[in-house]
Amino acid sequence: MATLGAPARAHAAPQALSDSAAWRTIASTLGVATFIGVWVAVTSLGLVPPTFLPSPTAVLARIVDLTHEPYSGSLLQAHLLASLRKFGLSYLLAVVIGVPLGLLMGRFRFVDWLVSPVFEGLRFIPPIAWVPFSILWFGTGFLAPTLVIFAGAFSPCVLNAYRGAKLIDRQLIEAAQTLGARGWTMLGQVMLPAALPHIVAGLRVSAGFGWQSLIGAELIVGSTGLGYMIVQGESNLAPAVVIAGMATIGVVGALIDYTMRALEDWIRRDWGR
Repeated sequence: MATLGAPARAHAAPQALSDSAAWRTIASTLGVATFIGVWVAVTSLGLVPPTFLPSPTAVLARIVDLTHEPYSGSLLQAHLLASLRKFGLSYLLAVVIGVPLGLLMGRFRFVDWLVSPVFEGLRFIPPIAWVPFSILWFGTGFLAPTLVIFAGAFSPCVLNAYRGAKLIDRQLIEAAQTLGARGWTMLGQVMLPAALPHIVAGLRVSAGFGWQSLIGAELIVGSTGLGYMIVQGESNLAPAVVIAGMATIGVVGALIDYTMRALEDWIRRDWGR
């Protein structure tokens, strides 16, 4: 009876997973449809003036216009590309510096003692508070938001790498040391793979904080990017432009998060085996 039940259970597991995915898709679609429906109802019934909240069709038409009519000196896709370039540069720096630092802090007590007091103080400073220093150091050009993005993305990289290093099985470290692993070899070939699931989880959180910090910085300083476009739309009393910029920010942020979530799931499945 046990041998007959095993295939049935093996068949039931994928079916349950499929049903769960289907219900998740239905629920997600229903949530989006409800949100848009309420928006349409509010604007159609005149509960809110169009100067404060334009209709979804008006916003969609404005997004289409922005893709071939420059606004604040650039097309929508050019503003998006500028924001992505700033985000990519700062996020890469946060990962390259933060992950090794977290691993070193988790591996060596002296490094932990040396860095933790400064890091614990700096990580509670809101990223937007670095805007004045960004202006002083980089002016108002392309590099102005980089320090703000770095501040938002850096802490999750360090914290999750540190946590991953602390949770590595001590016997694995001792076995590697017995085989002669030292220094960067220990860090790159033993600790990094062992802590990778935690590191990737931190990279996902870091990407979200970095993207939010970028837009916050562009709202205050900068001459290109989605945040700058939103500010110009507000100055020109163009709510459709403001919402178009916000929608673009939300969609791109969700795509970044879904990409990082897929990477995190793949790493966990691969390392689980």
